[in-house]
Amino acid sequence: MLKLYGGAFSRATIVKWYLEELSVPYEFVLLDMQNGEHKKPEFLAINPIGKVPAIVDGDFQLWESGAILLYLAQKYGNLPNSPEYKATLTQWVLFANATLGPGVFVEANRDREMPRLMTALNSILEKQPYLLGQEFSVADVAVGSMLAYIPMMLKEVDLSPYPAVLDYMKRVTERPAFQKAMQR
Repeated sequence: MLKLYGGAFSRATIVKWYLEELSVPYEFVLLDMQNGEHKKPEFLAINPIGKVPAIVDGDFQLWESGAILLYLAQKYGNLPNSPEYKATLTQWVLFANATLGPGVFVEANRDREMPRLMTALNSILEKQPYLLGQEFSVADVAVGSMLAYIPMMLKEVDLSPYPAVLDYMKRVTERPAFQKAMQR
């Protein structure tokens, strides 16, 4: 059975959400980050960087939330075989981690980046319910999770100028798999 390693408040929740969407059985291994379980040799053998999330799927080990999401999509997600489709998924997962996250959650970037990013997302989501069109995908898990963290972590941020983004956030956070993954 696939094992997902994570901390109490970590990006492992993003991976949990996608595992729930895919109905892939998994064991969640909660590491006590406060007591340094992520720095012990047993976990460093899985991720030498000592960060979560990480997975062990049979003999295969992988860390970094975006890489894990893409792996799960390819292995369990019944994706179209098109390199263009896979590249587009990769684009959105990388966007979530490398552009959206730092643009929103790094305070020094927020005033400059957030309006540009949210305006673009709002424009896309005014035309379609999900990032790739009509169907929910791993792209929505990656981007949707970053957006869902905004009201949890940045109470002062006002997203009301972006109604399509707010509708999207509501749509993805009401999904049963999201709700299950967020349960503590």
